[in-house]
Amino acid sequence: MTTNYVVAKQVSKSFGRQQVLDRIDLTLPAGMIYGLIGPSGAGKTTLIKSILGMEAVDSGTVDVMGTRMPNRAVMAQSDALYETLTARENLKFFGQLMSVPKQKLVQMIDYAAGLVDLTSQLDQRVSGYSGGMKRRLSLAIALIQDPRLLILDEPTVGIDPELRQQIWAELNKLKATGKSMLVTTHVMDEAERCDYLMLIRGGIALAQGTPHDLKQQYDVETIEQVFLKAGRMQDANNGNR
Repeated sequence: MTTNYVVAKQVSKSFGRQQVLDRIDLTLPAGMIYGLIGPSGAGKTTLIKSILGMEAVDSGTVDVMGTRMPNRAVMAQSDALYETLTARENLKFFGQLMSVPKQKLVQMIDYAAGLVDLTSQLDQRVSGYSGGMKRRLSLAIALIQDPRLLILDEPTVGIDPELRQQIWAELNKLKATGKSMLVTTHVMDEAERCDYLMLIRGGIALAQGTPHDLKQQYDVETIEQVFLKAGRMQDANNGNR
């Protein structure tokens, strides 16, 4: 039987008069990279926060690892970095917060730092890091607890192409062990690397499916063209020609 790590059903959320999520359904099974793509303001971040337990929904349900969200016992910690500490100290602090055993934590810090190419800067204070280095450190923090489920909000923003390839290769290795990842991205070639995609715009799931199936369904050659065509169809249905 397939294990589903995330199940969101008919999730809706409004802020005042603005509806930011409209009856969203999302199922993330074990061993899958699930991509959320859409423009700024589409609702991606609100959906992620709902799954993390940081935002209560107005209607619908969100279950993560069999637990109804929000739930204070499993609510995600903020990934804000402590800039007065070194990267190693940040990794150690968050690892201890996540109850990673001491011996394993040493190994995981070395592994995660190597993956995101921060080994030589581990003992530098984070206050001296560039934006891209901070993004890489946040990704390393997510990896040190060796989780079954990773939720990554635009994890490769500000990261050079070579390292981006390395990170995606590692994500696929993690997937092969049964781990799952929910990834938001606005980079269309990264969307092509996902096993399954949700295209979200104006809080509505325009389309869902594998990259191959979506391109076939919309009779186009790229995911970018799928998104543009689905958006035009949505506008036409709304009478916004």
